[in-house]
Amino acid sequence: MALQISATNPEHPALLLALPWQLPLEEWPEHHLVPLPRGISRHVVRYARAGDEVVAVKELAERPALREYGLLLGLDRLGIPAVDPLAVVTGRTDAAGEPLESVLITRHLGGSLPYRSMFETTMRPATMHRLMDALAVLLVRLHLAGFAWGDCSLSNTLFRRDAGAYAAYLVDAETGELHPRLSTGQRDYDLDLARVNISGELLDLEAAGALHPSVDPIEFGREICARYRGLWEELTRTSVYPAGKYHYIDRRIRRLNDLGFDVAEMQIAHSPAGDTVTFVPKVVDAGHHQRQLLRLTGLDTEENQARRLLNDLESWMATQDDYAPAGPGHRPGPGAPGAARPEVLAHRWVRDVFRPTVRAVPPELRGSMDPAELYHEILEHRWFLSERAQHDIGLDTAVEDYVGTILPKAGEPLPSADRDPEEPPAYPVPEQR
Repeated sequence: MALQISATNPEHPALLLALPWQLPLEEWPEHHLVPLPRGISRHVVRYARAGDEVVAVKELAERPALREYGLLLGLDRLGIPAVDPLAVVTGRTDAAGEPLESVLITRHLGGSLPYRSMFETTMRPATMHRLMDALAVLLVRLHLAGFAWGDCSLSNTLFRRDAGAYAAYLVDAETGELHPRLSTGQRDYDLDLARVNISGELLDLEAAGALHPSVDPIEFGREICARYRGLWEELTRTSVYPAGKYHYIDRRIRRLNDLGFDVAEMQIAHSPAGDTVTFVPKVVDAGHHQRQLLRLTGLDTEENQARRLLNDLESWMATQDDYAPAGPGHRPGPGAPGAARPEVLAHRWVRDVFRPTVRAVPPELRGSMDPAELYHEILEHRWFLSERAQHDIGLDTAVEDYVGTILPKAGEPLPSADRDPEEPPAYPVPEQR
């Protein structure tokens, strides 16, 4: 059988042909390899250079190689954090004509590390919690997309540092299955495998003296299950709010942000009894909200400002008669006559909501605050007043009270979700019910 390279990009086969496919992966010459840290794998894995790219090459049988390649392509289409599949090489033979195993080729995830490399020095418990949080987030996202991992573990995950937090990426999909939807039993089985695998890996680290003495491997395995279940409940439950309780939506978004999720998509359906709100989570890269807000509105802001403004924009869009939410079953088109494009609604929000709100604050009282920060603080003030009044007080009332009671008090900034948790708020935050 002749050598065959099945690739996602027509340029990749030419680059990959230069690699020594006639040799078993364990025997590849050093000049082809890139010395990067590798995790534990049941297969032989090497990092190699193909043109200007660094690729991960994994040796395995043809059928599982093709299957994993297809699964990774499916996850890529769904926007799930996973390694990027580039090609499968089949029909390999050595110099004597004897068959060699096929290989799966994925793009190296820049800046990522396998978990063992992160434990080269003893990791603090707080950092380990962030690591586990990232893995729980990934597992929830996979299950929401209908992917049963079948072997969730630290070894099958790459971690990338992200401004003090971690993002987790699936690196091994060999045992996975993609379904339209997972049953509770499928999710529970995947979760139990994760608990056993993670506890076992931490026990291994403990035996090697690389685990912080305060960390209990068994308890940590249970903790990731509890973290997962809390996230799953918060992300999948349907909330029905009475009409006019706008601040309830904002409260839910805040809870999701506190759990480590950015709400990149929101589906809001209206009913006679109130609003049914379904959140679709999306873990996003740094700068995602800045780019999205700039594309939709032309506003150039900081990342946290952009996240806050996008949440407000999405909630406002849901109140418009010509709004058709994006997403499966909710795409504007022939089934939604008269639906406005998101860009049109976003510019209407800038014209009718954002700019009038900012202009309502006298310039001499704004100080050095830019418009996005000013609007963010007004939204914070609106949320506080709405919580106290137990109904949405509206932007106009929030602006009037903000100008009259907050701005004159120089040096007393509003409390923010992004402030230092040790810093006392400028006023008491009401208890959430």
